[in-house]
Amino acid sequence: MRVLVVEDEAFLAEMIAEGLRRDALAVDVADDGLEALRKLQLGEYDVLVLDRDLPGMHGDDVCRRVVAQRLMTRVLMLTAAGTVRDRVEGLGLGADDYLAKPFAYDELLARVLALGRRARPALPPVLERAGIVLDTARRQASRDGRHLQLSRKEFAVLESLLRAEGAVVSGEDLIEQVWEENTSYRTNAVRVTLSKLRAKLGEPPVVETVPGSGYRIAS
Repeated sequence: MRVLVVEDEAFLAEMIAEGLRRDALAVDVADDGLEALRKLQLGEYDVLVLDRDLPGMHGDDVCRRVVAQRLMTRVLMLTAAGTVRDRVEGLGLGADDYLAKPFAYDELLARVLALGRRARPALPPVLERAGIVLDTARRQASRDGRHLQLSRKEFAVLESLLRAEGAVVSGEDLIEQVWEENTSYRTNAVRVTLSKLRAKLGEPPVVETVPGSGYRIAS
């Protein structure tokens, strides 16, 4: 799942981003509305965590642009103003959810994951294929009953492959879905992560390479 965090308070933005990355999400950060719109036009994001009170272009205007352009990105609006009227106004702009500051990180994570599930065709929170069970809510994975200790990138790659339901996922799609835009050597990172994931999944091999196309989970 890819998330764009738009927050002008650098400390808070990085705190949110690092937390979400630890929970296996790919996260980019923007500190103003114009930069956020540029990133949204260049890449696909499942969830936009949007501070309402941005300098320059206000968060309300960013939200209006997202709605007007019919982007598939779900919007979680953050603001220091938490009255009922403020929430109604934020949702009236087209935001999908609204969270007042200060907030608990666990609640933010739960709301981001819930919105991420709505950003694509509905799929169950527990994905299963070829003996692999991936619980996206609890962030747990197993194969044939054996617990898998996966890194956040390995978990995210496995989730992307399972969501494809046997279809081929290209390396470019994995980069788009799993890695942040400023990650160096992302193509090599895909190969390294897949190699480690295959080793942890064990025998018989379950992640297939389709020459010239990408990767898939065998049936």
